[in-house]
Amino acid sequence: MVALANLINAVVNIFIFILIVQVIMSWLIAFNIVNTRNRFVYMVADVAYKITEPVLRPIRRILPNFGGIDLSPVVLILLLYFIRDLFFEYVIFA
Repeated sequence: MVALANLINAVVNIFIFILIVQVIMSWLIAFNIVNTRNRFVYMVADVAYKITEPVLRPIRRILPNFGGIDLSPVVLILLLYFIRDLFFEYVIFA
């Protein structure tokens, strides 16, 4: 059971890392610091977007409009930490 908990912890940490990469890449592209005509930049941004967007889209529908500020990644990170800790509490220590 500890191996399953370690696996879930690793998956959550990797997903949070990809989510942070996606947010930073979107900022860098929006402020024209990096250019998507660069093949590597486009590939990293596209993969991160395709991995995170299916999870972020329902959260964006629920959250109210904050005038151009997207808080859905913050909400998702908090939810992932909460679910991970809840899993550890009820499955591992039960």
